[in-house]
Amino acid sequence: MKTFLKDNLVVKIFPSRSEMGKQASREIKEKIVELLKQKDCINMIFAAAPSQNEVLKSLVEDKDIDFSKINAFHMDEYIGLDKDAPQGFGNFLKAHLFGLVPFKSVNYINCSAQNSQDEADRYSELLQKYPVDIVVLGIGENGHIAFNDPPVADFADKAYVKPVKLDEICRQQQVNDGCFDSLDKVPTHALTLTIPALIKAPYMFCIVPALTKARAVKETLEGEIGTYCPATILRNHSNAVLYLDADSASLLK
Repeated sequence: MKTFLKDNLVVKIFPSRSEMGKQASREIKEKIVELLKQKDCINMIFAAAPSQNEVLKSLVEDKDIDFSKINAFHMDEYIGLDKDAPQGFGNFLKAHLFGLVPFKSVNYINCSAQNSQDEADRYSELLQKYPVDIVVLGIGENGHIAFNDPPVADFADKAYVKPVKLDEICRQQQVNDGCFDSLDKVPTHALTLTIPALIKAPYMFCIVPALTKARAVKETLEGEIGTYCPATILRNHSNAVLYLDADSASLLK
């Protein structure tokens, strides 16, 4: 493993995706255990993407985590999908995490809500009622975190959750990841937690494997901090860790 600091962001590079995922899950577990010694329960937000598979699997298998003391949330969701669609992020997390361990509560964004702003307001109220302790996230091919694509990202957003139009690069990523057969089947809009809602968390663990993310990783670490690459904001966070494999780190100087 190679470790270095970029501004405030701790960066850890592993030889393989498997090693990356196992170490990230160990460190997430350690933080959960630490916080549960201080609090009766904690609140966590999870990303839903194939890039998170290794970490989610390791968390599920870890018998030292008391999930019954964790309230779970996810960070984004398509608008207009059928509630049972496997591409739905809530359904992805149910299959890989939420439905496999006994959380204290699981709080889903409703992808089929008739009024997306009402749903955004409802979820915002939940997040304010249960202030987040830990965020487990990734970075998109266009540098997004959650569905804060460059055209809609706002580091000073006053909302917690908002409806957004998805960038085409973001939508194509869903095809590249094998979630949809073609671009025309990917929804054009989604609900997302905003960047301030995410970085409000005291602890952030960002897991980014694969060659498809190499350019976004390079921009995140070597570019200027700005909304053209929303993930650059992680460099301002006081307790964020970025986990990379050899592929995702391959363009770094």
